[in-house]
Amino acid sequence: MTPENDKVILAIETSCDDTSASICINGKICSNIVADQEVHRKYGGVVPELASRAHQQNIVPVVDLALKTAGVKIQDLTAVSYTQGPGLLGSLMVGSSFARGISLSRNLPLIGVNHIQAHIMAHFIDEPQPEFPFLCLLVSGGHTQIVSMKSHSEMEVIGTTLDDAAGEAFDKTAKIMGLPYPGGPLIDKYAKDGNPLKFKFPDSRVPELNFSFSGLKTAVMYFLQDAEKEDPDFIVKNLNDICASIQHTIVSYLLRKLKLAVEQTGITNVGLAGGVSANSSLRFNLEQIGKEKSWDTFIPDFQYCTDNAAMIAMAAHYLYEGGNFQSLDAVPFPRYDY
Repeated sequence: MTPENDKVILAIETSCDDTSASICINGKICSNIVADQEVHRKYGGVVPELASRAHQQNIVPVVDLALKTAGVKIQDLTAVSYTQGPGLLGSLMVGSSFARGISLSRNLPLIGVNHIQAHIMAHFIDEPQPEFPFLCLLVSGGHTQIVSMKSHSEMEVIGTTLDDAAGEAFDKTAKIMGLPYPGGPLIDKYAKDGNPLKFKFPDSRVPELNFSFSGLKTAVMYFLQDAEKEDPDFIVKNLNDICASIQHTIVSYLLRKLKLAVEQTGITNVGLAGGVSANSSLRFNLEQIGKEKSWDTFIPDFQYCTDNAAMIAMAAHYLYEGGNFQSLDAVPFPRYDY
């Protein structure tokens, strides 16, 4: 049992294919349980209907384990939070319905959380924490953005992808090479033994701080098709170098835009967020640029990079402090333009 005045928040994350629950007590993460879904591997990507069904199977044991790991009971909860979006609608509905059920049955405040803002809030789970204003490169399977944070609740998107996200570029180029899903971590793995300058792939010269990755996928596809006409085993023989070259192209592109954002805004507190922030090359090169440019750089721990409920809990902690609660009658999934 926790002290009477403790603020105990249960957070639920079901935006895509990971079912996650976390307990946050007075702003400290006390548990973070994640159940992934192996069923999607054989399809080469997330199947929305299968994802929502798996969430229904996973959510009760995941929440139960999160409570037990934190040493609290459901009657100790002060509030319950959940991911409002962006995400897969069927998946979001599972988490929303579960959170709303607890809120209604226990008469607890309900907190809806923006998934993208929560990724950035992962920086405030552990020390050191960035000071505001804070510039964050958010890179995931569905989003690639540069976000300016003025406070825990004020964010402005100053750059975004015009088509695909960086995570999509990693996964889809991996699929072109015949690598299993998810391919992004495999590209990172094989790239460690490859030459990043062996093959040159183009990046898109879109204006200002925006991004485009659709052209890279097309370039890789045609390059490999032509190479395999000459040598059917080209990919097998050159896998490490191909992966290293693709990764180098994506990472260099991301960081070039980030440097431009720092120049334009003058903000030197800089961080990474989102699933692609687990990429070893991106993490290493941001830290190197930070040292060269005298930036203060911040990268969340690996467990808080991919989708997880701890980041939802941390965002909910600050929303709770601001009294930003949601009515049970409110639209559970508001439209997000970013």
